[in-house]
Amino acid sequence: MQHRIGVISDTHCPRFPRVPEAVWEHFAGVELIIHAGDLSILSVISDLETIAPVVAVQGNVEQEEVVMKLPIKKEIRVGGMRIGIVHILGDARHYDRTARQEFPDARVVIFGHSHNPYNQEHASQLLFNPGSANDRRRQPTCSIGRLLIDDEAQTVKGEIILLS
Repeated sequence: MQHRIGVISDTHCPRFPRVPEAVWEHFAGVELIIHAGDLSILSVISDLETIAPVVAVQGNVEQEEVVMKLPIKKEIRVGGMRIGIVHILGDARHYDRTARQEFPDARVVIFGHSHNPYNQEHASQLLFNPGSANDRRRQPTCSIGRLLIDDEAQTVKGEIILLS
């Protein structure tokens, strides 16, 4: 079986009025959406749930309603893949070490916070940051991501999707 998972982070609503419309197009047909924190308000989850079920963690810029409802980190399983989710993975020079400490058995670690897309394998662990859906900061454009998991081949591939 093949799984398509939408990955989003740093939506920062209501500072930005809503999740970009392009997300609905790019996430059409995904079976799950993972939000790696800094939603800021819970309504982001209900908006995204019009596309697919949502798993989310809290970030470091959240309103109290988010802090009260969402965990700081979470590990899930999609098909045969363990996926760790956390907002802050620390210093970029040590992503691989921090990911292994936080999620030693995860095949994928999804994170956000930096607003910088990241899609790299480190010792059989895919580290994936979709960038920010709303706040590009020093990036040329905002971005989201998608994971493609193949149960039969036991592979996972991350894709960064640039939003124009």
